[in-house]
Amino acid sequence: MINLKPHHVNYAVRIHELASDPLVADALGLVNQTLENRLEFIQKMQQGEKEGTTCSRLVFHNHQMIGVTTLMYIDQQKKSCHLGSWLGVPYWGRGYNERAKCEILKIAFDTYGLERVFLGARTQNLRSQAAQQKLPYLRQHVMHDYPEEHQFLEEKEQQPCILNVVEKDDFYAFLNIAR
Repeated sequence: MINLKPHHVNYAVRIHELASDPLVADALGLVNQTLENRLEFIQKMQQGEKEGTTCSRLVFHNHQMIGVTTLMYIDQQKKSCHLGSWLGVPYWGRGYNERAKCEILKIAFDTYGLERVFLGARTQNLRSQAAQQKLPYLRQHVMHDYPEEHQFLEEKEQQPCILNVVEKDDFYAFLNIAR
């Protein structure tokens, strides 16, 4: 069972422990981060939540914090946002990422009233791309359909990226079929 909980400073050490693994740190572009950086991250996520621009949640499995999933750049005018997530290495390949994304997508569509959520990945991050491809409700390689979002992502990441999208109607159509 996967549960999502709001950020809290009590989890800074655990976030630091999981995110400091070189496989995670390299994928996130967060090499040489300190515990203080993790505390700043938590504060930034909490501030973004107050402003309505971010919704970040800690991912739990069996009462153990295993990663983070975040709705970023929430834009109520465009009815969209970007989703980012990561899990600690011991939790890779167990389906937790897909379940966490499903839960944060429910928040995006139900709580924030969004219509689409973009998922991107650096072209070199094959693991992230493979994780996204497992989502049956995902529309892949939409760079030409959403060139502004793609450009935004590549400027943010400062390298080539792919762009995918989850549309609210596709997501809920899949959930209704899967029941």
